[in-house]
Amino acid sequence: MTLRLDALRDWIAHRHDLSGDSLRLDVVAGDASLRGYCRVGFPDGTTRIVMDAPPALEDSRPFVTIGRDWREAGLPVPAIHGADLDQGFLELDDLGDDSLHHHFVDAESARAGTERALDVLDAIQHRAPVAALATYTPAFLDEEMERFPDWGLGRWLGIDTPETWPGVKQHLLAQIAALPTVAVHRDFDAMNLMIHRDALWIIDFQGALAGPLGYDLISLLRGRYQHWPVATVANWIEAFRQQVAAAGDLPDRLDREAFHAAVEAIGVQRQLKILGQFCRLCLRDGKPRYLDWLPHFFAQLDDGLAALPALASFRTWLNEVYHPTMLARLAEHRAKEHRAKEHRANAPHASDGRATP
Repeated sequence: MTLRLDALRDWIAHRHDLSGDSLRLDVVAGDASLRGYCRVGFPDGTTRIVMDAPPALEDSRPFVTIGRDWREAGLPVPAIHGADLDQGFLELDDLGDDSLHHHFVDAESARAGTERALDVLDAIQHRAPVAALATYTPAFLDEEMERFPDWGLGRWLGIDTPETWPGVKQHLLAQIAALPTVAVHRDFDAMNLMIHRDALWIIDFQGALAGPLGYDLISLLRGRYQHWPVATVANWIEAFRQQVAAAGDLPDRLDREAFHAAVEAIGVQRQLKILGQFCRLCLRDGKPRYLDWLPHFFAQLDDGLAALPALASFRTWLNEVYHPTMLARLAEHRAKEHRAKEHRANAPHASDGRATP
């Protein structure tokens, strides 16, 4: 999106009783939403981040409510110094640009970073208040999964949804329903954990809901920046289960096997949503770079399905039909993008009506 820089400058200058000319505004990387961000430099050398979330496109009220609740609960989230919900502007702490995923340079550093993130996750689950959060309902989980056949199969690949699809969703939702409810971030990922003053800080929390225990765990373990061996993920899931059980927060019925299956079911639900949503980001929102992640998230999906034998036929269909079709379509897309780039590079430049030699 295009940031409303003039309006942002006027708003932040007025808040701090400064002239707009005395401020430095630098656009910083955005995310998959319709929000935008810029870093404001003040005359005294301090900086803040200003979020631009046009009210017609993004509702900032959950960000403000959750951010303040979590900060009061002692969680490491940026302070909200000012909010104008009518304009969609928020002034936040500047946590810098060093997110945890930048430190995933090899398996050893990725493992160390993941362990640090698990400590933050433990803090969220024990401190984040749940009562004020909306519920992650089965209907919402279902709607998210439907993005896969809608955008990922029909609109992008032009292939039919398999007949097993209703049963797949039913099985996943039944598994997920067995888990206790906690506060879930819903995008607990190494990119959304900033390293600031040698500590991890949580960002992008506005989508938090009261949802199934283990959702954030599997989001981290089967996230964007590392494809862990199946056995490694299973060991982390079991360590997590033991920790929760020792705290008395886990029903007896959820033994090792049942808990593992339920958490992998959450992961499968999430991967299906992502495979559809990233196609939607390309087709609807003009963000084709998200397509590059499809093979990675398919591999994460396949690993998760390996733990759910009841969905073996769906897994077979994905490997025999979806996966090769997706790779072929992705190769087509990349070739088209490459041709378009070459065409732009070779196009004559306007210069007094003549082609540039």
